[in-house]
Amino acid sequence: MENILDIIDALAHEKGLSPENVKVALKNAFIKTAQRLINEDFTFAAEIDEETKSIRVYQTITVVDDEDDDNLYTEEGDVNQGFISLTRAREEVDPDVDIGDEFQIEHDIESHGRTAAMTLYREIEYHVQRLVEDELYNKYKEKIGTIVNGRVTRVDDKNTTYIEMDEVRAVLPMKSRIKGEAFVVGDVVRAVVRRVNIDKVNGIQIELSRTSPKFLEGLLALEVPEIADEVVLIEKAARIPGERAKIALLSMHPQVDPVGATVGVKGVRINAVSEELLGENIDCIEYSTVPELFIARAMSPAIINAVTIEGEADNEENPLKAIVTLPSDQKSKAIGKSGINIRLASMLTGYTIELVEQAGGETAEATAKAEEKKDDLSSLEALFG
Repeated sequence: MENILDIIDALAHEKGLSPENVKVALKNAFIKTAQRLINEDFTFAAEIDEETKSIRVYQTITVVDDEDDDNLYTEEGDVNQGFISLTRAREEVDPDVDIGDEFQIEHDIESHGRTAAMTLYREIEYHVQRLVEDELYNKYKEKIGTIVNGRVTRVDDKNTTYIEMDEVRAVLPMKSRIKGEAFVVGDVVRAVVRRVNIDKVNGIQIELSRTSPKFLEGLLALEVPEIADEVVLIEKAARIPGERAKIALLSMHPQVDPVGATVGVKGVRINAVSEELLGENIDCIEYSTVPELFIARAMSPAIINAVTIEGEADNEENPLKAIVTLPSDQKSKAIGKSGINIRLASMLTGYTIELVEQAGGETAEATAKAEEKKDDLSSLEALFG
């Protein structure tokens, strides 16, 4: 095929691909075409002549022993054109060849006529499409956990939303939508890339989510410059989509208040994120490496008297448990509506939280112990801030 280099440049420009990758794809297309037209079991190679701008296809033939009938003949008894006997090779090719040597003969694909042209066209289309999908796969694989924008093109009867994003179509399943959320064709949607798959049958598949904690983190990075600049880090996040969320923040600068920076003046920053999440309430707390202190903060808005950690770290059979002691009038706040506060606190900290209500008629000794634990907690607050 003449002017193959021009075809490569045109395909690379049209599809936004690397010319070198297109070259490889076209070589593979010619090799596959030769196998389909000549013999699937033969070994072929393709080379591009830079001077003539043409591509040539060669078959590799292996020299074997004269008595090697297994390779010299097929199961039907026909001569196997992929191998040649040593005697014949020395007579017809090179007197110095030896067993195991290989040489190549050229095949003219165009000599096979219209069938070859149609087969080659399908193979080029297939290999270029696979190349495009591989490029997109690598591109969006790097975007997992980041926010993308797209326009809704279709919503099916299962409420799966199909979103057009530049050169690909992504899917937003109903389970990954916030409760009560509905989209129509033409809506512009923001979501986080949750999963990217590729296979030969369905091609590239991109799944989006609006319920993942990563979506909340991405929105905060868009609204809060300190988070985008990594002056404030989101150490952990937990969500019950559309209802409530808790985020643990850590400041990398002593003069930056992580909670204040994230909330913004009069709550303008956090409210913008909440609005995108259909009014989801977002609790911002300061992260601490001290488990007792971190758990106490995570239980906000409840006021906690003491936190005691039970169990061993990383023990799956006996998961870590936190015993939280609190006044009786704080228990409802700690639990939250339908248990949402304690569930989020557990998700955020990674501890199973058990509430112990402080009895009103406890003994003086019990009161003293509770006060002592409260003082310890206050000391931790002062020490780790």
